[in-house]
Amino acid sequence: MTYSIEYFHARVQATVEAWPVDVVADYARIIELLIEHGPNLRLPHSRAFGGGLFELRPRGKSGIGRAFYCFLVGRRVVVLHAFIKKSQQTPEPEIKLARKRMKEIQNG
Repeated sequence: MTYSIEYFHARVQATVEAWPVDVVADYARIIELLIEHGPNLRLPHSRAFGGGLFELRPRGKSGIGRAFYCFLVGRRVVVLHAFIKKSQQTPEPEIKLARKRMKEIQNG
């Protein structure tokens, strides 16, 4: 059974589409794996951040992208936030924004 992908806002999808072409290509490949495997997708493609928050980990020669997502009832995946990673560690403000958006979705 497959999962459906939604975006928190059109701006999140536009952010992903504006990434370098090689990172977008890897993102598309990983999204296909997420649609097929759902919560069973693991490293190196996906990593759990706890509390129901996960990140997709696309990469290419021109950079590293990150997209936070969560699961909703009905086999739905919502991509909450996306950015190009510029440091070794994921910046805390990026994580906080994703968690805030996840709470908004879960609380209606």
